[in-house]
Amino acid sequence: MVVPAGSKFNLRRGNGSSHSVINDYNNDRGLSRINKSGYFSSMAEVDRDPSCVSFTTFNILAPIYKRLDPRNQGLRESGFRSFWFPRNEKILDCLLAKSSSIMCLQEFWVGNEELVHMYEERLGDAGYHLFKLARTNNRGDGLLTAIHKEYFSVVNYRELLFNDCGDRVAQLLHVQSLAPFLQNQKSNFHQEFLIVNTHLLFPHDSSLSIVRLHQVYQILQYVELYQRENRLKLMPIILCGDWNGSKRGHVYKFLRSQGFVSSYDIANQYTDSYADSHKFQLRKASLSEDDAFAFLKGDNYADSVTYSSFSEALRQLQLIGVPYGLCFQQLQDLWNQADVDGDGVIDFEEFKQKIWNSTCQEHVLENFNGCTEDTNTEEEQEAIGFKVKSAMLFPSEVEKGLWPEDYSLSDHAMLTVVFSPAKMSCSRVTKFS
Repeated sequence: MVVPAGSKFNLRRGNGSSHSVINDYNNDRGLSRINKSGYFSSMAEVDRDPSCVSFTTFNILAPIYKRLDPRNQGLRESGFRSFWFPRNEKILDCLLAKSSSIMCLQEFWVGNEELVHMYEERLGDAGYHLFKLARTNNRGDGLLTAIHKEYFSVVNYRELLFNDCGDRVAQLLHVQSLAPFLQNQKSNFHQEFLIVNTHLLFPHDSSLSIVRLHQVYQILQYVELYQRENRLKLMPIILCGDWNGSKRGHVYKFLRSQGFVSSYDIANQYTDSYADSHKFQLRKASLSEDDAFAFLKGDNYADSVTYSSFSEALRQLQLIGVPYGLCFQQLQDLWNQADVDGDGVIDFEEFKQKIWNSTCQEHVLENFNGCTEDTNTEEEQEAIGFKVKSAMLFPSEVEKGLWPEDYSLSDHAMLTVVFSPAKMSCSRVTKFS
């Protein structure tokens, strides 16, 4: 990922683990389990197959943000222990009832020692290793990731401080299963994956879209940097948290253009209409320049190509993404060459000059071929990825588009996903969000 000039951010190494989750929805309700507390337990799937990995992600609504009176915006729950304490006890009851392998929380009230101790004590007693990260400039809330020590070890943990106008942060974890996934005559395989937990800035107005995209750029840059520094083999990448956006937004479309897929959509067999609309290749022999330009524009109504639509077009052509395509930096370099005037879009003249009537396509193929060299190794062929088994929202009414009046844990729903490891070729290792 490329960070715009003038950006300030820190990359700190931590000494523990953190996590974020991705989710699945179980179409076979028979595989779900309701315990005495009335909450769906994600461990039902894990009990059936110990190699499964369950995740829960949840914005728990920090008491400093929970308004008690719409006519008095300054009246917050944080001033009333009799309100925030029992609510968070119920949140913990729900989390522990689900018993997910990994929990990822946002809006965790790091500024209150009593609440922090409550989570540390109850989750710690349940066998979880906790990692918390406060937002910068003493905002009061932050992130909390809990990983069950019985199932996973944390190879590495990093903290990402964006130092932007939203004081947002993120956690990056490299996790490995303690028990081997596959055993054969040659070797044992332990499931490994990368997790990001974050909470993006809320888009209060359209001008903040750039800030939100900037935050995602930094996350992807950190992930790619970590992969390069540690020369990692192929493994799943899971982006989790509160993204404060929809599938129609720029952040979602950009992540899709980078090869990420929604685990919840996979579980429910949802598709992106814009992603399914083009199934042809961008080749001079078969397309006119007008058709090729339209393909690169995607669903952009303006007469120009945006970086997001450009990335999505190359993704559809399988020209970006590890292990065979252009890496993030190569994609950015290619874009910079095509965007002659540096205004952030490619107009038709730039397209003809730098893409259609130049050696730009050959440059793409050279980079593409270079990225595929020496990839057909036995180790990569035995890469272990994830398959989505189930994904479920709580409360369940949310899946039907309803918000129950008696639900008071948070102003967000809780998402729980179960993955099963799957041996797959290097070209099929998937990134989830």
